[in-house]
Amino acid sequence: MEITWWGHATCTVEDSGVRLLTDPLFARRLAHLRRRGEVPPPEAAEADVVLVSHLHADHLHLPSLARLAPGTRLLVPRGARRAVPGLVRVAGARGLAVTEVAAGDEVGVREGVRVRAVRARHDGRRLPFGPRLAPALGYVVQGAARTYFAGDTGWFDAMAQEVGPVDVALLPVGGWGPYLGPGHLDAGRAAQAVAALAPAAAVPVHYGTYWPIGMDAVRPHEFHAPGAEFERRARQLAPKVAVRVPDHGERVRLP
Repeated sequence: MEITWWGHATCTVEDSGVRLLTDPLFARRLAHLRRRGEVPPPEAAEADVVLVSHLHADHLHLPSLARLAPGTRLLVPRGARRAVPGLVRVAGARGLAVTEVAAGDEVGVREGVRVRAVRARHDGRRLPFGPRLAPALGYVVQGAARTYFAGDTGWFDAMAQEVGPVDVALLPVGGWGPYLGPGHLDAGRAAQAVAALAPAAAVPVHYGTYWPIGMDAVRPHEFHAPGAEFERRARQLAPKVAVRVPDHGERVRLP
């Protein structure tokens, strides 16, 4: 099983011949955010299945979804099509197969590979407008390995119980600015989550990619620091977990 981190929350999970892509975001700029580093190459958009964790524009990004090949399957939170009409237009124009799921739902994507949606503690609305029409989710990919993609989430007491045993955890450890609001994990809380989940391996994501324009000189260490800080703290709290901190575009082989 292999993981490629493309930046932010975008990863390719390759398991049993299936390519699963999480929260694709290939933009050079998103509102007031600018990508630091190169935009992922075209092959980053190659996937059999795309997992969308919630409706925020840096996770459900319509121009990035428009880069997917016809026939790609999308798993999105239940209510996403009603909350984001543009999703229906993009899916129709590109021939994407959209399946809405809620926590507890399990979907077979190919023989031997299934995806289970799990709860996340995060505001799942399409901001800045709209009522809470769709939940935020994480996903557990069950193939040769069990891989937990947390999406965006804060810690909650039942996380380990609801996620269940996993081999690999892809956990958010930062954000796109110097401050994190509620419903997020920072490096320390993500390390605590790893200790509770007890996977064989963990990969930090959701940091070191986008930064507000004009803030390069304001606490710049916070841009790259969360990955290394997560590794340090995870080694203290969960020394048996193998932590891998890839660069953008780097593919790592995991248990």
